[in-house]
Amino acid sequence: MFVAERFISVVLNNHGKHPVSTDGGTWYPQACRFLKLKHHVHSSFEKSIIERTMQYIKDRTESFDDYFLCNLKNCKLNHVKNWLNLFANYHNEEKIHP
Repeated sequence: MFVAERFISVVLNNHGKHPVSTDGGTWYPQACRFLKLKHHVHSSFEKSIIERTMQYIKDRTESFDDYFLCNLKNCKLNHVKNWLNLFANYHNEEKIHP
């Protein structure tokens, strides 16, 4: 519970106060109560959609890395982070201005 509370508080500091949605781990509700946050547990359907989305992102990232290899020693994957930011920004822009 303390690890979950610490993690959530770091996210709060970086992104502001928002409701917390989790997969049903028993430690999250108590951590959210301690931090005075709303807590929502995802349904099985929601969890499957989230898992499918994450798998899609992982597959796309791997495909990107197959074509644009990073040969730097001790790479911090900045090229992947930049690609994900570009992908997210492009996607969001398309939703706003179709």
